[in-house]
Amino acid sequence: RRPISELRFREIKGQGGRALADFVKIEKGLGPDGRIAVVRFDRGDGINAMSPEALRQLTDAARSFEDDGETSVVVLTGGAKSFSAGFDLKDPEGRSRKNMDLGTLRRAVKVGPRLTRAWQDMEQITIGAIEGFCIGGGVALAVALDFRVMARNAHLRVPEIGLGMSMSWQSIPRMLHLMGPARTKQAVILADHRITAAEALEWRLVEEVTEPGQAFDAAMALAAKVAAQPPISVAMTKLTVNRLTHALDELTSHMDGDQFALMNLQSEDHKEGVAAFLERRKPRFRGR
Repeated sequence: RRPISELRFREIKGQGGRALADFVKIEKGLGPDGRIAVVRFDRGDGINAMSPEALRQLTDAARSFEDDGETSVVVLTGGAKSFSAGFDLKDPEGRSRKNMDLGTLRRAVKVGPRLTRAWQDMEQITIGAIEGFCIGGGVALAVALDFRVMARNAHLRVPEIGLGMSMSWQSIPRMLHLMGPARTKQAVILADHRITAAEALEWRLVEEVTEPGQAFDAAMALAAKVAAQPPISVAMTKLTVNRLTHALDELTSHMDGDQFALMNLQSEDHKEGVAAFLERRKPRFRGR
């Protein structure tokens, strides 16, 4: 087996040769028989917001496992202080969306659902290790994984409606499968509500809660249990469960990207929500 350092260097090259080293690093060959990999998303700023480039890098990371028969489990972790603050509203590329025509915008907003689809469709079992806060797009990514482990002092929040937009990236069906309709409405509609680790466990949004700073170790322990199972049987079982669970997801959420794009272009409430967020004030929504 090649040394981890060599594997890391080889795997942090994305499509078209674009380096992923800025935000995403991959380590392979860990755990029982080297069947565990770790993907670390860390922008080094304590916030870990998802710029469009970060989304592309995370998508490339997921796709790098497509032909990997040696890895059974992938643990995805963020920074020590945060899993992710969600989509980066201050990123220049992201902010340029407000000046795009509808056709260009429809293509631009595909980067988010493309990310979550890539992680959901991975043949390997995926486990998220959540420390600190996990917000918006971070939640969308987390619910696309197979399992989630969360530190006791961490929290989740879905702020999209408070910004005058809808929860996108085909996340609603995934949350619905995990929590049921009432809890999904509660999590999404009450945009200011911080979902504590205890609530997330009760709501079935996460599978395990740990002491602060131990989410990654607990995720690796779970990964070791999975990695000890027969790899082909595990992959086939995941595929069967996912196909049954998500069979109607495309039908129910195929328009969420277009709805999001139209809100960006036409909704005054969305413009007000983003402006209020950037100006750190309470938004004044008018239903327009």
